[in-house]
Amino acid sequence: MAKKKDNTMMIGKYAYIIGLLLAVVAGLVPAVAGYTYLALILVVLGLIVGFMNILEKNVVTLLLGLLALTIVGNATLSVIPAVNTYLIAILQNIILFAGAAAFVVAIKAVLTTTKA
Repeated sequence: MAKKKDNTMMIGKYAYIIGLLLAVVAGLVPAVAGYTYLALILVVLGLIVGFMNILEKNVVTLLLGLLALTIVGNATLSVIPAVNTYLIAILQNIILFAGAAAFVVAIKAVLTTTKA
């Protein structure tokens, strides 16, 4: 049984690393950002991370972190004119990736709370 849990954690770990790297590279390289299925790939990787990696004790941290990224990130980065295009693109990709994971975590939290 422990072997299966280790395998799923490794899949989730690799999905996290690939998703984060893809989000950053797509923000920095316009040719990658123009790829048609980039958003779909980021969402699928985020869903995998949400299902396999996020522990119950990390739910609030993930949701608050994503909320902070969404609310503060775009407004703050727009005041840095030299790099704002790249930083905003990276941030939007990370929000897309983490948002899919947060969606899964939020649904799991709602289901857990209503099971009482």
